Amino acid sequence: MARQFTEQFKEDALSYVHDHSDLSINACARNLGISTNTLHNWVTKAKERGEVHRGSGNYESDEAKENARLRKELRDTKDALEILKKAISILGD
Repeated sequence: MARQFTEQFKEDALSYVHDHSDLSINACARNLGISTNTLHNWVTKAKERGEVHRGSGNYESDEAKENARLRKELRDTKDALEILKKAISILGD
């Protein structure tokens, strides 16, 4: 029996793919706990609707590479902070 996903989950998954353009679709699917084929299908449909634009990972300059690296570092730091906040709230209760 196929798993059913809510529209909100699909939108969140597509946002995750967009925000983590440094990861492959396979890695994104693995991180989200869904099959690669499912995520590929969602991304393909979103591309057809013009909703998702994944970069090729090729950058024009060293400055653009550094900006991408810093954006990734900031995103990872924010993710870690959110996890810590949740852990503190759980442990605080």
